[in-house]
Order: sequence, then structure tokens, then C-alpha cells
Amino acid sequence: MKSAYELAMERLEKTSGPTKKLSAAQKAEIARIEKTYEAKIAEMRLSFEERFGAAASAEELDALQAELVGKIGSIEAKREKEKGAVWNAK
Repeated sequence: MKSAYELAMERLEKTSGPTKKLSAAQKAEIARIEKTYEAKIAEMRLSFEERFGAAASAEELDALQAELVGKIGSIEAKREKEKGAVWNAK
């Protein structure tokens, strides 16, 4: 009996064509990228925690949170771009 995941993957392959298989090297590179960018995000959050504690007003805190969200979004976009390059490599 197939799992729900296997059934969903079969349906996906029928509608969008076969999924690309990654080599072991590509999987390792994607794992390295994930680890690197997760560390960058954690570092960014830690640096902002200190600034959150020093915020003098709610408005300043809101501005800091918005800045953090923007910076994390930028880091995540870079991560996805790097992962996409690995996926698209032959």
C-alpha cells in the first residue's frame, strides 16, 4: 500500500512531468547552503535581540522588528537563489 506522499508524488509527476533527481553532491551542497544560511539568520536574530532590549519606545521596537523581517527575507532570498542554482546545475 502506498503512502499519501507517494500518491501525491505520482499525481505531481503526471501533471508536471518527472521530478529531477539530485546527485549526492547536490544534496550535500543544498544541506551546506541550508546550514550556512540558518546560521546567518540565527546570528541576525541574536544581534537584534540586544537592540530590542534597548528600544526606548513601542514605535522603535516596531521599526526594529520590521528591519529584522526585511533582513531575514533578504537572507532567505539569497539562500533560495543559491539552492536554485544547485537544482538547475547539470
